Order: sequence, then structure tokens, then C-alpha cells
Amino acid sequence: MSYTISREDWSLHRKGELDRQRHQEKVKEAIKKNLPDLISEESIIMADGDKIIKIPIRSLEEYHFRFDLGKQKHIGQGKGKSKVGDLLGQAVPKGDNGPGAGEQPGIDYYEAEITIDELAEMIFADLGLPNLKQKKKAEITSESLEFKDVRKKGVSSNIDRKRTILEAIKRQALKGKEGLPFLIPEDLRYKTWELTYKYESNAVVLAMMDTSGSMGTYEKYIARSFFFWMVRFLRTKYQNVQIVFLTHHTEAKETNEKEFFTKGESGGTRCSSVYKLAIDITRQRFNPQDYNVYAFHFSDGDNLTSDNELCVRLINELLKICNQVGYGEIEGPYYYTTTLRSFYKKVEHPNFTIVTIKDKTQVYPALKKFFSF
Repeated sequence: MSYTISREDWSLHRKGELDRQRHQEKVKEAIKKNLPDLISEESIIMADGDKIIKIPIRSLEEYHFRFDLGKQKHIGQGKGKSKVGDLLGQAVPKGDNGPGAGEQPGIDYYEAEITIDELAEMIFADLGLPNLKQKKKAEITSESLEFKDVRKKGVSSNIDRKRTILEAIKRQALKGKEGLPFLIPEDLRYKTWELTYKYESNAVVLAMMDTSGSMGTYEKYIARSFFFWMVRFLRTKYQNVQIVFLTHHTEAKETNEKEFFTKGESGGTRCSSVYKLAIDITRQRFNPQDYNVYAFHFSDGDNLTSDNELCVRLINELLKICNQVGYGEIEGPYYYTTTLRSFYKKVEHPNFTIVTIKDKTQVYPALKKFFSF
């Protein structure tokens, strides 16, 4: 049987491009499904802002040929008497699952390259500052991409597959042809996007982090992972939002961004100190009549017991001047005590949110909970 390639058919180069696009879409979908695992990868948190990073995706294998070397077991059709739904065989799992070192190779994973900006776009898709209110003076500009039109020319990544196929069907129907349509360049349709700006009221975010001796390497890393994405989210989505960095042990201080993400402390814990400082800074520099104020605090919850009641009172004071107050508590992997979270259950206010993080996969849900709007 011979095959004829029509001049109207796509070239092999075009076919390869479509295969590449389909693969890239599968990679993106796999990344989205793995966001809770990927968001706190050390390679990402420690990477430069515009650096291309490599992230492991365990739910996707890279395309490759498999050669039958006579040593592998395969699942086959049989002798031709099988029916739809019949069980044809048992898949042989890859790798050892039992105790001990094992002799079988482990499960492979696909390592994808992606920029932090591309990853951030997926993470920030559904995030926003909650309870944002109109203030006296609007200075914050937020950006968003909006679908505007369909055109016959564009970049390959923006191809609209549904409209492209419909064009091919319509063209073939007009010619009186039946069967599956083949595509020609004239059928291609591309989505066009337009950057829109929205002017909103002023906002300031108070980032508060416990850096006392009870906050070990793991706890500080989780807290910094959250604040890393919070800062990037605010600066990506809002052009003029202000961020104030506060750290504390028994005493609180305002610090710069670099020290906030790198410098450690020691000593005891008095969380009330950072709440007092946050209230003072807000009253002195960010009048709530002019600013939407947000305060987010992360700690391991191991606070001085005699300080807890004062913390509750100060949280209630913060809620009078803030649109949203968030408290994140990190449970350590080895030793964990908390005296603070049980006291915060006394705070009954719709704009007060508590999250508990037991492992790094819960940083992403914490972001979504604090920044749902």
C-alpha cells in the first residue's frame, strides 16, 4: 500500500513542533499537579530571580524508545480471543519496595527546565490581596492578562486548537469532503492576550518572622519559603505595594530584605514584641485611612507562656487596623511544642487566619489560604 503526502499537509517540521507543544503542555500540567512538592525545593528558594531551574517531576517520563533485549517481561494481547475490559496481565512494578538496600533500580523521574517567572505564573494564578478596600488615594497598579481576540497569525505557543480544528472542518465541509479533516496553514488560529492595568488603593504588608533559638534550620527554611513566594507574588501582581520586614526573639526589630532571608538569631521567644512593633510602625507610617494593612507572622509556637495573653490582646489590636492578619505555625520534624496556637483559638474574627505547616508540601496551601480573595 502506498501513501501520498498532499502539498496541503503539514510538513514534518510542523508535526514535530506540534508534538513538542503537546509534550510541553503535559510538562506544565505535571508541574501544576506537583506544585505543593515543588514550591519549597531548595534549588528554587536559593535561585537567582531570572535563573532557569531544574525541577524533578515524578509523574511524567521523558519520551524514549524501549528495546526488547529478551530480559524484560511485557504485557501482550494474547491469541486474539480477548474482549474489551479483559485483564491481560499484571504490570511488573519497577524498583524494590521491601526493606533493605534492594537490587532493583528505582523509579525514574523527568527533570524539567523552567524559569522562576513561569513557575510563579502558575502559583500566583488564583492569589490576591484579600479584603482590599478603596482608600483615599489610589496608587497600587495590578497587572493581569486578558484574552481579547483570535487571529490568523501569532506565536506557536498561543495556538487555539479548538478554533483551528473548527476552521479545518468548515473548509472541508464547503468543499463537500467527508472524513477527518487535515490541517493547512490557513486553518491556524491564535489567541491574543492583552496586558490590562487596574488601579487600587495603597497597601502595606508586614512580614513578621520568629528567629529565636527554638526556630531550627528546618523551621526557618519553611518560614522563608513562604515569605520568598509571598514577596515575589506581591511584586509580580502589585507594582507599588510596600513590604516591611520584621524579625524577633525576645525583642523585635525592623530589618532589610537581605537580612530577613539570611540572618539567624538565638535566645528566647516573646512574640508580643513583634506585634507591638507592627502596631507602632503602622500608626507612625501607614495610616489605615490611607493604606490597606496586612500582617503575616510565622513561628514555631514555642512562646514564653506568660506572654501568650498579651499576644492575644495585641492580635485583636492589629485586627482593628489591618485588613487581614495571618499566623502560621511550623511543626518541627523532631521535637515540637506550642503554647501559642491554643491561645489564638480565643481570637474570633473573620479576618484572622491560622495555618499549621507540618512539612514543605503545605507551604503552597498556606499561600492560597492567606491570599484567597
